[in-house]
Amino acid sequence: MRFRPVHFVDAPFAYPDGAVVRLAGGLQWFAAYEISGEGPLRVVPVADVAGLGDRAALLHARFTSPRAPLALGERVLRLDQPQVAAILNVTPDSFSDGGAHRDDPAAAAAAGMAMAGAGAALIDVGGESTRPGAALVWEEDEARRVAPVVERLARAGALVSVDTRKAPVMEAALAAGAGIVNDVSALLWDERALDVVVRSGAPVILMHSPDPKAGGHGRVTYDDVVGEVFDWLEARVEAVVAAGVDRARVIVDPGIGFGKSLADNLALLNGLAMFHGLGCAVMLGASRKRLIGALSNEAPVEQRLGGSVALALKGAEAGVQLLRVHDVVETVQALRVWRGLRDRALVG
Repeated sequence: MRFRPVHFVDAPFAYPDGAVVRLAGGLQWFAAYEISGEGPLRVVPVADVAGLGDRAALLHARFTSPRAPLALGERVLRLDQPQVAAILNVTPDSFSDGGAHRDDPAAAAAAGMAMAGAGAALIDVGGESTRPGAALVWEEDEARRVAPVVERLARAGALVSVDTRKAPVMEAALAAGAGIVNDVSALLWDERALDVVVRSGAPVILMHSPDPKAGGHGRVTYDDVVGEVFDWLEARVEAVVAAGVDRARVIVDPGIGFGKSLADNLALLNGLAMFHGLGCAVMLGASRKRLIGALSNEAPVEQRLGGSVALALKGAEAGVQLLRVHDVVETVQALRVWRGLRDRALVG
């Protein structure tokens, strides 16, 4: 059984008690679930969930429970509203900004602090490209790229995550001051990665891809991409929690662009609210991705700002807590306007 929140409302105060509920403690309210996976598709008001059994009760509790803030040393990452995670690549070949900060940790850290000053709540530092066909980077080279940047950012007061699938790089970045591990392989590429996360106590971002061991970009055919990605992430979250990671410190990412067609990506974007049923915060990483070019006359990477902001706002409408973006200034401004509109709607 799978639930997806539907019938979002702008004015919850206009409904009887129990007729609408808040999504994951955030700014969005909804009145019903679309239920799939058992029999025909149906829509059930939230007030009627109590009679649908234990699975329904579990999912409803996950959808409606607030996401606790993450206390990370002296910093706190709030998860009650959309936050921007800024992409800071220190690679020669990333698809969007490869080479921009290569071999210059001071300049890379300065760029990261500028992003933090512009409103990014988290700086996501990566030292290996995950674009299709990218070359594998030796783990020591990757650690040498990211650790000095992480150290400078953390020392300057920024909250930092490390974007890597390799245990030695995780260890180096965490030792340098990173607070979160962001793994596109959901801790499946490196056999030691899960142990590193468990021992460190760091929050972890688990991303879906169809073949994490092979790099994440193998193409498969989905019958129901939203449901299948949800099921995969649910199994992965349960495995990580069973290993000793607190569910409240797990963040999930549906993996837009990783082994998925344009139709798959659009279905996932339209079904984002379902992923709150995992009981975890949700990250969306769609900034400057290929699907934007596919929908806008093959616009090159540097001309995908409008589409990137549109997708960030799509994530905000679905209650996503973290938006991983390249264009921090523009996304933060768009979110501030969106929040202002939401605040006005909520007070009537």
